[in-house]
Amino acid sequence: MITGVRIFVLAAAFAASGCASVLADIAKPNVRAEATALRAGQYRLDSEHASLLFKVDHLGFSTYVGRFERFDASLDFDPERPQDAIIEAIIDMTSLDIANDEFAATLMGPDWFSAEAFPQAAFRSTSIQITGETSGVMTGDLSLNGANAPVSLNVEFNGGARDALRRAYVVGFSATGIIRRSHFSVDRFDGLVGDKVTLEIEAEFLRE
Repeated sequence: MITGVRIFVLAAAFAASGCASVLADIAKPNVRAEATALRAGQYRLDSEHASLLFKVDHLGFSTYVGRFERFDASLDFDPERPQDAIIEAIIDMTSLDIANDEFAATLMGPDWFSAEAFPQAAFRSTSIQITGETSGVMTGDLSLNGANAPVSLNVEFNGGARDALRRAYVVGFSATGIIRRSHFSVDRFDGLVGDKVTLEIEAEFLRE
């Protein structure tokens, strides 16, 4: 009797596993990375599948890593004129996450990000230089801590496809760039903490 139960459980587990595999094959989008997969339209950020990280040298001992949990962005794209694509983003500076609430409060304070006075940072693209089949350099204006400065991001188009699960056409990008915190008056402990800050962005946009 016990053996029969075990056999039944194992059979059910294998069946469930097989069904999951079939479901995955059906539901997985056919993501294509060629430029034609980047279709025209207005897109909104899928905030559940996006990340914004920053990295900065700390005393030469390590690279300090943090992230912002809440940000939003939009993309307006025309494949006939990709250099004219517009991306706008808003970052909630109070959503800083460094896995240390007390130190996060310090960094959001007046000696660093001044998040109470400037609760949002904003980015708007001004130009895009196409550098390859799926790559480009996006330049834009970044407003942070009450200051404005140009920023360039190296952008890679990861692909686009219709996603049945989200019922939307989805495009994905990876972007990296370097800003200088001194350009935005976030210069406490200059010479100890690095001035160059590396940004790493992963984003999926939806066109419904």
